[in-house]
Amino acid sequence: MRQSYPRRTIALLAATAAAAGLASGCSGADQVPSIGYAVDTTVTSYNGGTTAGSASAQAVFGRVLTGFFYTGPDGQPVADSDTGTAKEVPGEAQTIQYRLNPKGVYSDGVPTSCDDLVFTWAARSGRVPGFDSASTAGYEDIERVECQPGSKDGTVVFRPGRRYMPWRTLFGAGELMPAHIAAQAANVPDVVTAVQQDDRDALGRLAEFWNKGWDLAPGDLDATRFPASGPYRIESFDADDGLVLVANERWWGEAPATGRIVVYPKPADLADKIESGSVAVADIGAGSLPDLDLSAYAVQQLPSRGVEQLVLGTRGVFEQAAARRALALCVPRQALFDELGRVTEAPEAGLGSGMSNSRTVQQDSLFYPAVTGAAGQYAGSDVPGAKAALAETGQKTLTVRVGYLAPDARRARTVSMIADACRGAGITVQDASTPDFTPAQLAGGAVDAVLGGPGGAPGPAGSLDGREDIGGLRSGSGLNIGQFRNGRYDAITDQLAGDDDSTDQLNLLTEAENLLWAQLPSVPLFATPRTIAFGGGLEHAIPGPSRAGSGWNMDQWVLQR
Repeated sequence: MRQSYPRRTIALLAATAAAAGLASGCSGADQVPSIGYAVDTTVTSYNGGTTAGSASAQAVFGRVLTGFFYTGPDGQPVADSDTGTAKEVPGEAQTIQYRLNPKGVYSDGVPTSCDDLVFTWAARSGRVPGFDSASTAGYEDIERVECQPGSKDGTVVFRPGRRYMPWRTLFGAGELMPAHIAAQAANVPDVVTAVQQDDRDALGRLAEFWNKGWDLAPGDLDATRFPASGPYRIESFDADDGLVLVANERWWGEAPATGRIVVYPKPADLADKIESGSVAVADIGAGSLPDLDLSAYAVQQLPSRGVEQLVLGTRGVFEQAAARRALALCVPRQALFDELGRVTEAPEAGLGSGMSNSRTVQQDSLFYPAVTGAAGQYAGSDVPGAKAALAETGQKTLTVRVGYLAPDARRARTVSMIADACRGAGITVQDASTPDFTPAQLAGGAVDAVLGGPGGAPGPAGSLDGREDIGGLRSGSGLNIGQFRNGRYDAITDQLAGDDDSTDQLNLLTEAENLLWAQLPSVPLFATPRTIAFGGGLEHAIPGPSRAGSGWNMDQWVLQR
């Protein structure tokens, strides 16, 4: 059973009770109680294991596609026993025993099974060509998944001599995909056998479906391709009426408190949805919607677990590290934090207390002060230093196109401040944002840098352990949108995942940050500030400034009228 975090809920109820009453939407003639949820991410795929789907996997579909663990409000992995149990057991190699809930069944009536683990592992292991994987971290270290087709029991055995400490991040919410749907679409009778026998023809067809078969766009929806394993299922997706989630009639756990959630992702007009009273929960970037009227809401501004950053390409204008260094030296990081990164509820020290000097370590980690020394020379606008670095490239001028998902007033101001600071160094910074921008445009050469969270995420991002931040710069990772490649960094990430000795961790993280500040695949700015607003009368909502967003417990939301 999922945890309810009662003390934090009580504190939040006191805040929301003070807010003015806010009407929730209703579903029409049937008048099913409904709660609107505005979140500044995009929804382009149901498959959280792909690069495109990773941005919204947990923030939108965490209670539609459940997993053995979900991301809690503080960014920590939390066990979800409704899905099943996972425990480490003795063995010559690291071994995790997974047992799916005997009552578990998808909304289409097909039971959950270890086939789903085998399929997800094969797709994300990096061993089978053709699969687009947001990250192979952890999955690539698995030697095999022992599974009898259709069984509720599966055993994951890691490679000899390899240990993956954060194994609780595997097979999680939004990422454990229904193998039977892929099997039907790809005409593969048995996914488990295809994987065990390395049937490349069958696996190729499965990869094709994995990559694109779960794509989502507003309009007509073939609901049979999107079965749910959680308390909600998708009913419809419309550009104006949002992504409608309704109670899953086959859900075996506690029924959702509200039978209908309407998610309004970008590119919907979030300001209009919020100010019109169409939503009772808003989770957006602080300052992204100027002059937004939130007087009918209880509002918190919180630092996120995701680091706001410039992710730089490693080709084109930024092929040379000296060019990346030139931009980094003129970026006014301290001024950006002072104007755009401070939030009202940040502590004096720790997360959100200052500009972020690390891509791999959270600001409230004990390791943070020790690993960030190399960031010192990049505190403010060093125009002479930027000029000298640019001269190393043999160029006197540089034009940098910065992309992000528009509209976003805070990010527009970020680009403007960087442009002003870098102009004197001969660097022209252009705002290349569009309403349909995707981080993948960096690899395609449409832009030279992406402004956003880890992997260019436009909305909720980050976790307590920061594994996606570390893995997002690893060679071959789908989230490595700048295509940075460094063998030593890859080796460090492998060691970090398997070594829990604090001294070794400190030394490895320090080496990693020194390397990243020398190579500059990205420029960290600050913990992304989030505005989280709850309407009056809303109960059991708890802010989630992490990749799961504040929708992490949407099945517990109640709106008292």
